[in-house]
Amino acid sequence: MIVVMKAHATEEEIQAVVRMVEDLDYKAHVISGIERSVVACVGDERGAKHQLTHLESVAGVERVMPVVKSFKLASREVRPEGSTIRIGNAEIGGKRLAVIAGPCAIESEAQIEAAADAVKAAGAHMLRGGAFKPRTSPYSFQGMEGEGLVLLEKAGRRVGLPVVTEIMDPHDIDLVVEHADVLQVGARNAQNFSLLRRLGRTNKPILLKRGMSTKLEEFMMAAEYILSEGNPNVILCERGIRTFETATRNTLDLNAVPLLKEWSHLPVVVDPSHGTGIYSLVAPMALAAIAAGADGLLIEVHPKPESALSDGPQQLKPARFANLMKALKPLAEAVGRTI
Repeated sequence: MIVVMKAHATEEEIQAVVRMVEDLDYKAHVISGIERSVVACVGDERGAKHQLTHLESVAGVERVMPVVKSFKLASREVRPEGSTIRIGNAEIGGKRLAVIAGPCAIESEAQIEAAADAVKAAGAHMLRGGAFKPRTSPYSFQGMEGEGLVLLEKAGRRVGLPVVTEIMDPHDIDLVVEHADVLQVGARNAQNFSLLRRLGRTNKPILLKRGMSTKLEEFMMAAEYILSEGNPNVILCERGIRTFETATRNTLDLNAVPLLKEWSHLPVVVDPSHGTGIYSLVAPMALAAIAAGADGLLIEVHPKPESALSDGPQQLKPARFANLMKALKPLAEAVGRTI
């Protein structure tokens, strides 16, 4: 259930509703919209639904209404206008598209510094790089871990870009939070519920990737785990799913973009690098993602992808990335966005 407050409800009226909701053994989440606030009530509604409807008579309340979807806090019913998440000077979910770019893995100081210079010069809004790398083989490069985090933060601060990196282990959260502006949950951890709960107790934005075999409703419920613990800043990322097709690394499911935007108020970005696994396909699928309504892109860029320690075939050279950024501008304008 959600309690929709009147447009001019005071903070005192909102907090009074919160106290009443919590007295009924619900968790109350205040979601502030452009015109009005909503109090989302999360809990077992079987025995107390009628009690919540009584809140319609409370000062400042406009109406009480059920949320049909199983994912309550992520549902667009909670915030019809959509959410915008601000990260430093960048934002995801507004009119301006957001491009997050950088290498799959941080390999050395020279490499991440060169990547940072390249993506900044081309117009990217955030710098990405993996310090902890989940790999299929235990013998593959696993990342530079803590040292990589330091190098990523240093490079990002030097060029003036917020940094995004993957978190794999709940025990590393405090370390990653210290250095990164956005914490990414990879496809293999999309339903690691203990990790998601812990991330819900942080104050950093979470970029949640869809699992390779995760249905969209399961994806939304994964986001709900983070939201239900109090962190409202979740970014959904479509990165391709596993199908029978083997010509590409994954099958990039662009159906997901408009459907997720229909279901949820959370921003949606697309990762065509992992979605295809082939550098020549990244640009056309990036353009298609924006045409489908994505709020941004996650693009892998490496100064020398031919010598990359991971995922070289899908990473763009700086010149190709710069050309993609130029191609995005007229498309963004055509769909009513800016870049």
